Amino acid sequence: MIGLTLPEVDVWSGRVAVALGLNPGIFTGPGTNTYLIGSGRRRILLDTGQGVAGYPDVLARAMARAGCDEIQEIVLTHGHLDHNGGVAQVVDRFGPQRVSKLPWPAFDGASPVALTPIGDGDVIRTEGATLRAVHTPGHAPDHLCFVLEEERALFSGDNVLGVGTTVIPSDSGDLLDYMRSLERLLALAPARIYPAHGPVIADGPAKLREYIAHRNQRERQILAALAEGDAPIAGIVKRVYTDVPEVLHRAAAQSVASHLRKLEREGRVRRLDGRAPLDALWSRSAA
Repeated sequence: MIGLTLPEVDVWSGRVAVALGLNPGIFTGPGTNTYLIGSGRRRILLDTGQGVAGYPDVLARAMARAGCDEIQEIVLTHGHLDHNGGVAQVVDRFGPQRVSKLPWPAFDGASPVALTPIGDGDVIRTEGATLRAVHTPGHAPDHLCFVLEEERALFSGDNVLGVGTTVIPSDSGDLLDYMRSLERLLALAPARIYPAHGPVIADGPAKLREYIAHRNQRERQILAALAEGDAPIAGIVKRVYTDVPEVLHRAAAQSVASHLRKLEREGRVRRLDGRAPLDALWSRSAA
């Protein structure tokens, strides 16, 4: 997503308007998409950006363009800063809000407001829109996607991006969970996907199949790299991620670590020392 730009305010359907979080970067692309959802004067706000100065003005412009006077409530896909960092800004500008997310103590302790717990299967309604939560761990343990029932569309958070692939953090991510989440989302067959970063995805099932195929290909490449000899993760990244700019190799290392932890659980690779995954020397297991 390096160099990709999107409008600060846009309308992607009769029920979905987007306000950009003004936090562009290597990992966020143009910034975090925050969504106004519904068709009435009061709308659900999905995610709040990172807390960047100027975001409340962008959100106000998005509300005006969508014909929205008031935020009904805030719903969060997960507890990473670029999604929940703007909660205090929104509350200060637009008044007290109910803020709902799947609880996860490691992420929730710094919240400036009390959080309302939601989880898998919970439904949030507003005029013109029904959101159904789908627990999709992998990128983050508390990650929720949301099905927009009226459009058979999916708000994918960070699990599926408009361009590029999702990082699986080495500290709190889990690739095995992530692959299961992608399969679950594919079974939902969303007509389109509204991602947290990047443009709208017109063909949801095709993108999900692409994501699954990509991860399986990376796994094969990692195993092939280890067939050439034992290696630390930094060495595997150099062998495998030849198509990725070096500035992204640090993020790639986290994804490789997640692949290796999955393969280790499956007995297909092993660590040759007791160090943490990013520091360890890795080897293929004997057949």
